[in-house]
Amino acid sequence: MEGSSKIKPAARVSGQKQDVWSIINEAAAASPKQPIVNMGQGFFGYNPPDFILNAAKDALDRVECNQYSPTKGRPRLKKAIADAYSPFWGRKIDPETEVTITTGANEGMLSAFMAFIEPGDEVIIFEPFFDQYISNIEMPGGKIVYVPMHPPETGATKTSSAADWTIDFAELEKAITPRTKMIVLNTPHNPVGKVYSRDELQKIGDLCVKNEIIILSDEVYDRLYYVPFTRMATLSPEIEKLTITVGSAGKNFYATGWRVGTFRSTLPFSPVSPFNSIFFRLSSLTFVLLSPLTGWLMGPANLIKYVSAAHTRICYSSVSPLQEACAVGFEQAESEGFWDKTITDMKSKMDRFNEIWAELDLPYSEPEGGYFVLVNMKKVQLPADYPFPEHVASRPRDFKLAWFLIQEVGVAAIPPTEFYTPANAHLAEDYVRFAVCKDDEVLEEAKRRLRGLKKYMQ
Repeated sequence: MEGSSKIKPAARVSGQKQDVWSIINEAAAASPKQPIVNMGQGFFGYNPPDFILNAAKDALDRVECNQYSPTKGRPRLKKAIADAYSPFWGRKIDPETEVTITTGANEGMLSAFMAFIEPGDEVIIFEPFFDQYISNIEMPGGKIVYVPMHPPETGATKTSSAADWTIDFAELEKAITPRTKMIVLNTPHNPVGKVYSRDELQKIGDLCVKNEIIILSDEVYDRLYYVPFTRMATLSPEIEKLTITVGSAGKNFYATGWRVGTFRSTLPFSPVSPFNSIFFRLSSLTFVLLSPLTGWLMGPANLIKYVSAAHTRICYSSVSPLQEACAVGFEQAESEGFWDKTITDMKSKMDRFNEIWAELDLPYSEPEGGYFVLVNMKKVQLPADYPFPEHVASRPRDFKLAWFLIQEVGVAAIPPTEFYTPANAHLAEDYVRFAVCKDDEVLEEAKRRLRGLKKYMQ
């Protein structure tokens, strides 16, 4: 039956090459360096603050918080978000018409694409991109138009700011056609760590106003910035009218996974380790898969109403008790000093971890925001006869670097060419991405292991 033409899978999910997450998991399972220190995936190695956890626990005791929430979100959360962001917008955001709550930022973006993209409509995204953008755009029939960010020319020889990854605005303007319906922007940027400057955002916004293009501004790391940060929708009334802003409680409150589902795993990872923000050792079990907490979209009422309609058809409503916890988070974060502490703590982790690159004389892109750092490993000499599996050997060099790091030093990182088209993958093939949102002892252990690279340096 599986081979029957009537039962064959849809093209959007069939015939795809093995994804990066599967490859990294496979490498971790095969590595002799157990347990692996996971600096790859961007989940936190520590809990949300107590005032968030306590709010979630309290909500579970309330009858109404264990039932359906209104499809557009719980009123308390919409108001809390509107109140939190109105000062940045310089006006009162209407929680009833300009905010909708989604099941994570990813579902929010899917809702936006489903609301506005028809078959053949073009959507511009910048490379490197969050990989979920691709499938989300393709599902409603959108055509993706790629515009690369260009890394600094000296990226292989010296450390420089993530700001030096730049857009060629002539390339961007050339990519716009009469069919361009939307552009996706991510700031602070994953994986580069770039915070787009006000001038860059203005140029993008002006092009969108000129050509009537909707802006989907992915600002899920909007509370983690180390240089001045401008929110796209705040540039001008004309730009705001075209902008849908994406937010994420998971990123803001250290809770990337509070929604419950299940899957089967046979991956040999270990929870018995002081570094258990790493991959977990499990036998053949069914276990909980945690996916995004709460996301939201903000924008003009005439855009948000259609996004809300799409969201209703996708998942109807989002997790009730966690919406309540998120509302409390926004209500109390300022008085708790949480936003300032978030920046201070993450910058401290970034600085702590990046000390190793000066020691190894490996250049990196100094992040301006978020919790990822791209490191250029052109100086790392991979043995010519190294036994890479075929599905790794056939991929760009960064996949080999990532596999090698796991096997030889026991540290997992992510190859960023996964977030590029084949035509532009060469731009990032010497880089690997590390996530620093881990306990300090994990960062120190990663640094200790990474010193093992010295014997492979050119």
